Formats: sequence, C-alpha cells, structure tokens
Amino acid sequence: MSQASPTPSLRSPARPRHVPGLDGLRGAAIVGVLLFHTDLLPGGFLGVDLFFVLSGYLITDLLLRESALTGRVSLPAFWGRRVRRLLPALAAMLAVVTVAAWALGPPDVVRTTLADLPWAQVNLLNWHLLAESADYWDRFGAERVFEHLWSIAVEEQFYLAWPLLVASLVRFGRRPGRAVAVAAALISLASLVLMAALAADPSRVYMGTDTRAFSLLSGAFVAAPPVRELLGRTLGRRAGAAAALAASGLVAMWLLADGTGTPWLFTGGLFAHSLLAAVLIALVAAGPEMAVSKLLSQRPLRWLGLVSYSLYLWHWPVIVLLSPEATGLDGWSWTATVCAVSIALAALSKYLVEDPIRFRAGWARDRRGALAFAAAMAVLALLWMLLPEPAPPVVDVTVL
Repeated sequence: MSQASPTPSLRSPARPRHVPGLDGLRGAAIVGVLLFHTDLLPGGFLGVDLFFVLSGYLITDLLLRESALTGRVSLPAFWGRRVRRLLPALAAMLAVVTVAAWALGPPDVVRTTLADLPWAQVNLLNWHLLAESADYWDRFGAERVFEHLWSIAVEEQFYLAWPLLVASLVRFGRRPGRAVAVAAALISLASLVLMAALAADPSRVYMGTDTRAFSLLSGAFVAAPPVRELLGRTLGRRAGAAAALAASGLVAMWLLADGTGTPWLFTGGLFAHSLLAAVLIALVAAGPEMAVSKLLSQRPLRWLGLVSYSLYLWHWPVIVLLSPEATGLDGWSWTATVCAVSIALAALSKYLVEDPIRFRAGWARDRRGALAFAAAMAVLALLWMLLPEPAPPVVDVTVL
C-alpha cells in the first residue's frame, strides 16, 4: 500500500488547505462518543481524546502559519475567530436546553441544569464538576444535561493559554517551530507525570485540564515543522503503512478500553492513544492519496465531521431528556431515535447558526460582534438567575 502512494510531504504549505481526511477523523470521533453514550462501545469515550489531539494540531498549525507569513501572532484576531466559531452554537444550545430541561425535566435535572449553567457559560465546568466530586464513570447519568461540556471547557482553557505561549515563543525566539515543539513535548511529559501521580482518582485525571494537556499538546507537537520534517525523513514511503498501523492501534484501543475497568489508561494508555492519534493526523494531513486518508474522506464520515461540534453539543442533552423512561423506547429503537434527533439538531445548528455567523455575518467581526457576545452572555446569566429552582425534596423523618 505504501509503495503505491507518493511520499507525503510533511512540511507545512505556506497557506492552509482543507484536508478531507481530517474531517473524517472528526466524524469517527463523534461516532465513537455517540456509541459510548448509548452503551454500544465502552471505549468510545476515546473519541474525546481524538478531538483533543485534532484541536491541538489544527490550532498550532494555524498559529505557526501566521507567524511564518507575518512574523507575529495576533492574539485578538485568533480569539475573535474562536469566539465566532464556538460561541454561537454553544450559546444557542445552552439557552434551548436550559429552558427545555426547566419545562420538561424532573426536579433533579432542573436543579443540576441551573447549577451547572454558569460554569458551562464561562468554560470552567470541568473544575466545577471536580469540586462537586462528580464521578465521571459512576455517576454520568441522566441528572446533568451539561456534564459532557467538561471537554469543551478543557479545550477553551487550552485556547486561552497555549496561544499566549506560542505568541511569546514567536516573538522572542529565532526558531519558533522548534521552540513550540520543545515546549509541547516538555509540558506533555509534565502532564503525563501528573496523571500517573493522580491515577487513583480516574475522574480527576480524566477531566482535569492539567492532566489532559498532553492530548492537546501531542497534536501541537506534530504540527511543528521540525517534527513534520523528522517524520517525513524517518517514514518516507512507509508513511502509508505507518498510518494504517496507527489507525489500527486506535481501533484496537477503542475496542479494548472500558473506563475504570482498564486502569492502564490512566498510567500511560491515554498518552499512548494521543501519540498514535497525533501521528495519524500528521500523516493524513500530509498524504491525502494514502489508503487511510481516502477511507476517512468518504462523504458520510466527512459530513459527520463537519457537524461534529454541534452534534457533540446536542447529543447528551437529547439522551438525557429523551431517556428510555421518558420515551418508552429501549434498545436499538431508542438509540436510533436519540441519534436521529441529535443529528437533526446539529444540522440545524450548523446551517442556521454556525455557518451564517462564522462566514457571512460581517457584523460579527467588528464592535457589533463584541456587543452580540456581551448580549449572549447576559441572556444566559439571566436564565440561571431568573428561572425558579424546584423546591428541595421533602424527607419524611417519621419514615426514617
């Protein structure tokens, strides 16, 4: 397979290009998450790790391209693009789900929804859940419609901190690509050591930004031009075989992993998964003619990748609010229903909310965009401040 394909070039082109295979990887990641949350693939939660690595790769690649073209990194421009990309869909989902949960959900769901909303709004939900001792593995149930947003919080915190470091390395370093690779490697190793030290608490190491930083930074590491060049020299025409091997390794881990039932995940397994994902991403980005890249570029998987952000936002609230108890469905009929509803809502979000604001709304790029951002934050704040919380449950002490 590898001999039949041309040798991929792992150097960054001067201008970014769309890579269909990376859309397919996003699609595979969201499929894994959907199967995990519908109890069909115990290791599907590793799709979140794949999202992390992809985010680290793409963001670092964009930052280094900008520095190569302009000699600097514009942090306001970067953060403005992130807000336009991520906030509209998130704000719409938070508002709609909060109102729906308040109107339709049982009291326990309403309480946790109103309590979690402000933390989801400011992208600190992972630390809020850890402070409440929320156990990801044992209590990830129908009482919290926003619990899945812990991973969005981790990514948003990364988007704040990592560009600051990259901009500093670009400004003060002579070889920013090499400096970025070294920084990503060193911080990744520190994060791995911390995860191993805290492995006795799987929820802490799984949801903590510090203990998951290596997933994002593995992608950042392979985005650095010196690392791409090293991979190119090392693999050469064997890149296709290496990509197939990396993809096979990821599939095997997804099939074998089972949360806390596989403790090796928290003492190095997640790190190994991130490295495999990073290598696969770098090879797919460089070699669109490889067999793995073509497989990932199939239209259904690519489309799921294009709506993966909104699909991730919507799928868990749908699963909670349309639970088997609420719908009277079970098995495959319930799975098909929640997946269909989630995909439909994701498509509506992408085509009616995300894309118009991201690509066609000129107002979103100037002062009016900042005002719209402030207005969205205010509306969300009013929701959790003004919606009445259900009365606390009454305990009959005579029964006790």
